[in-house]
Amino acid sequence: MVFNLSSWRRGSANEPEERLPGLSSPPSVLPLLDTDLTRVFALVGEAIAGATHALLTGDREAAKVLVAQDEEIDELVHGLSVAVEKALLESGRSAAERQQLVALLRMLPDLERNGDLAEHIARRAARGLGQEMNARSRGLVERMGEVAAAMWRHTTLVVEDGTGTEASAVEDLDDELDDLHVTLTAELVSGSAPLPVAIEIAMVARFYERFGDHAVILSRRMASFLGAPIAIPSAGAD
Repeated sequence: MVFNLSSWRRGSANEPEERLPGLSSPPSVLPLLDTDLTRVFALVGEAIAGATHALLTGDREAAKVLVAQDEEIDELVHGLSVAVEKALLESGRSAAERQQLVALLRMLPDLERNGDLAEHIARRAARGLGQEMNARSRGLVERMGEVAAAMWRHTTLVVEDGTGTEASAVEDLDDELDDLHVTLTAELVSGSAPLPVAIEIAMVARFYERFGDHAVILSRRMASFLGAPIAIPSAGAD
């Protein structure tokens, strides 16, 4: 997977590029950002899948590695933000490139937040929470992790292919994730786990649910930028 930000085109791909008259055109900064953006998406995908695995298997050392890895995500996102803001302040850039840069800048907070949410799950795994869950809760958490990871794969494809065609798949999976969240909450309310454990599991469920919401926001923003159809919003992504 390698992103190509230069391939993003708002609306019609045949629209001519416009530059301000009388100004020299600086070289495009987009190719320089491709590698870091690709790395961030990959790290977040690894984090959500790895955090779920560590939680369910009780692998505390793997969980600690994922917690530390969140710092790299934060540093990459910060670097991208600084580079984009600097490029937007430079004169002579085409309208198309400015639109691409703004689209990327709007994505970064949700990217960073999903890295944080995966880190929060990994922290619970490092404390051994998975070993305190009953079979029913474990099964629901496992499925929530699978759905969240699948949502991120589809979100990555929305950004990677530059067409927005995968956005509807993200919406459909988000509906399932919301349903799982409700089901797990009901399981916890039934008193199937000691209160301190139930509170921690409820937090984990909330982290997955919010991870899905940010994936939906990312895919919708990208689809909107590309002029692709956007599915009717589900309640969980408001």
